[in-house]
Amino acid sequence: MRVVVVGASGNVGTSLLGALGEEPEVESVLGIARRLPGVDYPKADWAAADVSSSDLPPYFRGADVVIHLAWLIQPGRDLATLRATNVEGSARVFNAVAAAGVPALVYASSVGAYSPGPKDRRVDESWPTGGIESSFYARHKAEVERLLDNFERESPSVRVVRLRPALIFKREAASGIRRLFAGPFLPSPLVRRELIPLVPRTERLCFQAVHSEDIGDAYRLAALRDVRGAFNVAAEPVLNSDVLSRLLAARPARVHPGLLRAGAALSYRLHLQPSEPGWLDMGLAAPLMDSGKAEKELGWKPRHSADDALGELLRGIRDRAGLDTPPLASDTGGPLRLRELLSGVGQRSGL
Repeated sequence: MRVVVVGASGNVGTSLLGALGEEPEVESVLGIARRLPGVDYPKADWAAADVSSSDLPPYFRGADVVIHLAWLIQPGRDLATLRATNVEGSARVFNAVAAAGVPALVYASSVGAYSPGPKDRRVDESWPTGGIESSFYARHKAEVERLLDNFERESPSVRVVRLRPALIFKREAASGIRRLFAGPFLPSPLVRRELIPLVPRTERLCFQAVHSEDIGDAYRLAALRDVRGAFNVAAEPVLNSDVLSRLLAARPARVHPGLLRAGAALSYRLHLQPSEPGWLDMGLAAPLMDSGKAEKELGWKPRHSADDALGELLRGIRDRAGLDTPPLASDTGGPLRLRELLSGVGQRSGL
């Protein structure tokens, strides 16, 4: 089997390449990224290409499956650039799959594609995928789900799988996640249990997570198994204030969601951090997912708990952990995080 992974140098892509390298059925892997990394994986070669502009069919010809992971989160203040990669770039990937005659396509959707839903029960894959209107990430994920619906109708011979994972963490992604969501002003050495006295107890602020290695294994299974359709992918337990309090040895403090959002919006407006407040809206509104279908049809079970994955991430941020790929490298921001500051903290992509 020949596999092409689009967006292979990030948090999920690097875990997926590791999983594919250990899979006997996989003969070769082509990892596609905008910027070539310095890390190698068994059975894998690298190619530099951009989903928003490159001629993609030549990379896909001869592949048994294309796994599409490429997605931009920053520059969060430049919606045109984000849309060119996330929505228009995804459409170009789907069209290239059809043009190259690839028999299977696996797409990285997200819990963010779902419409607002319950926090007191789990939803399956039939829950509407209308996204969260105030979050560009959720809007883009929902829009690409519609593009994929059209692709399936127009290309019925292609086996299409879409995974909808929860938040994805691993130690090696810590520096990249810190840059994307916290920005240059978070002192990494201060991310430790004894220095985090409080966690917010906010109505509906509970979410799911999964370790990146477990997600990599889910994509491996989706590529190999004769399955179609959508799959929720999340580990236990749900991360709420009680779990976070135990994990961080901190005390929960009740905070009104309006106050939490106001703080997120103000810090974003002042360029103190790069995450627009729609990320908080998504966390408050997105439903909790039932991953039973993935366990039953993919044979997927996580090896890491959600709180272990989050704990690993936090320790990685403290230790400035990274990987030798442009999205994950610990030194990408430059001395004193100067390049992050010059980017305008989400104003433009400077990394």
